[in-house]
Amino acid sequence: MAAVGIMTMLISACTADATAEPDATAPGALDQFYGQDVEFGGCEDFAQTEAASQFFAQETLECTHLAVPMDYSSPSEERMQIGVLRVPAQGSPEERIGSLIINPGGPGESGMLIAAALSLRLAGSPVLQRFDLVGVDPRGVGASTPSIRCFTDAERDAGAAKTTLVGASGAWTAEDTAALVDRCAQASGGEKVLAAVGTRDAARDLDVVRAVLGDEKLTFFGMSYGTRLGAIYAEQFPDKVRAMVLDGGVDPRADGAGQRMATLSGLQRSFEQLAAYCADTPDCPLGTDPGQATGVFQQLVQPLADEPVPAGDGRTADFDQVIGGVGASLYTQEGWDAAIAGIAQLKNEGRADQLLALNDLYTGRGTDGVWSTLLDANFAINCMDEERRTPEAEEVLRAQVARTSPWLDSGEDFVGSTRHACEAWPADPTLGFPYAQDISGLPDTLVISITGDPSTPHEGGISLAESLGAALLTVEGERHTIALQGISPCVDQAVADYLIDLALPPADARCTL
Repeated sequence: MAAVGIMTMLISACTADATAEPDATAPGALDQFYGQDVEFGGCEDFAQTEAASQFFAQETLECTHLAVPMDYSSPSEERMQIGVLRVPAQGSPEERIGSLIINPGGPGESGMLIAAALSLRLAGSPVLQRFDLVGVDPRGVGASTPSIRCFTDAERDAGAAKTTLVGASGAWTAEDTAALVDRCAQASGGEKVLAAVGTRDAARDLDVVRAVLGDEKLTFFGMSYGTRLGAIYAEQFPDKVRAMVLDGGVDPRADGAGQRMATLSGLQRSFEQLAAYCADTPDCPLGTDPGQATGVFQQLVQPLADEPVPAGDGRTADFDQVIGGVGASLYTQEGWDAAIAGIAQLKNEGRADQLLALNDLYTGRGTDGVWSTLLDANFAINCMDEERRTPEAEEVLRAQVARTSPWLDSGEDFVGSTRHACEAWPADPTLGFPYAQDISGLPDTLVISITGDPSTPHEGGISLAESLGAALLTVEGERHTIALQGISPCVDQAVADYLIDLALPPADARCTL
């Protein structure tokens, strides 16, 4: 799914011991993981990026690694280390309910970073009074080891880091896809690591985290892709769920291609809304007729597939990077002005400094030139989750993309020259579609879905709520994800009531932004 970059919406030491009893329901071979002792300490050494370094300097944060099997079918063999950040509850010990484990989406976003950022927003709130905020970097991501790497920072800066899952332009051959797997394997610890980063294994890791933190049951807050992770946990461990808030629901009934097309349709709608908003402003770079805006935009950006433009600091910006900068701004209505300013710079100056900066923020590049693992992990996790497509099916999908979301059309001819980037992946996908259907014994859960969500459209949130038998809180507005961000008191109060008291909002409840 195209849900990378949740942190861009949210970013504007003490020591303790944690000991857990082995989970009585876990097979004996897993007792060593469920019963492990971990010591929390400072977080500075866990920072992978410039942004993380700034947040992780807070003295109230605690970090650790905990061990999980690389392969749950052979738990006595190799291990992975999962990065965990904890913000202790601010209330009295008597008030504390337990841990609230957070996943911000992507896949590939850092849960550790989102927990550190949210702790500042939630200071003094009822949620932080009653819960430890816990951010987990899923296997393959960020401070977890091994982490997924496919490209160097220099290659990403040069626009040379291409995959058909995250890039919008470029032709591919079978040799290209095989070489992509080789480079990911070499930089990440081997093909066995690439085969170990699927969501089903990440959900099993969450259960280990739950037990090691001493929580009898899981309280979880997942955004965007995090709703997929939460749904898979619910499917595998329904009796271990206390509460789940799933914000920006990914449709569990849609396969990878279906979800991608729903996202692209939502982004086209948001682009057209941006164009209409722009048309009412002086000197709109897309013109005064919103119906012609997509064509005007194509004329501006399609040449960049062959001829990148200057973008500051000796860098250039190509079609994919410019599209990424505009796309990042479509995730929230308040981001439209930044996109329009960037498009105007491209049109009037032949430069893309502003759009490249937006793309950098969205895709995990720090101002120091260091990239996070976000894009590489996103690619690998999707390879282990989503179905493979034949070259013929990929060609059909490319044509469908051009029709459904023409603002993304690079104008290139892909006939006979496009392939699915995961076709040479060393393991078959493990998620399966549909998932999280007909779960028995799952307690009440809460799904939040925004009517104008461009990335995980409202229909998918409805489908997720139906699949889980969950309460649905509908939010009237234009953005991707909303809960606990200080934007909607209506939503935040409903979430707090549910997390603390397990009190769901009434049927057909709605909030308006």
